[in-house]
Amino acid sequence: MTSDDDRPKYSKQVIVLRNDLNMRKGKMIAQGAHASLAAFMEADPEDTALLDWLNGASTKIAVSVPSEEALLDVYERARAASLPCALVTDAGRTEFGGVPTRTAVAIGPAWSDAVDAITAELKLL
Repeated sequence: MTSDDDRPKYSKQVIVLRNDLNMRKGKMIAQGAHASLAAFMEADPEDTALLDWLNGASTKIAVSVPSEEALLDVYERARAASLPCALVTDAGRTEFGGVPTRTAVAIGPAWSDAVDAITAELKLL
């Protein structure tokens, strides 16, 4: 499939993690996995971007934001664009001193151009 500018169009999911929390690698992976699955579950099963993602490479990209405010901004922009997305709040049982903490957002599966409109400026992990 191609987009209007003749570049190949593909579906992807972007997982956004806070880097100000200094999570252990395992914790970060778990939070990203929670977000990925939750956003996947929000997708319309008839959506062609989801079907492309399931039948293709299931592309996932991990990026970071510097704060909770930036994480919430990404999430709200994805919601406003009607993209499948999810915000994860960790219960704080193993990190964060027992305080529930927002850790991750996933956007997609959706067409790359729609996801990039929200996440293109974010740094890769």
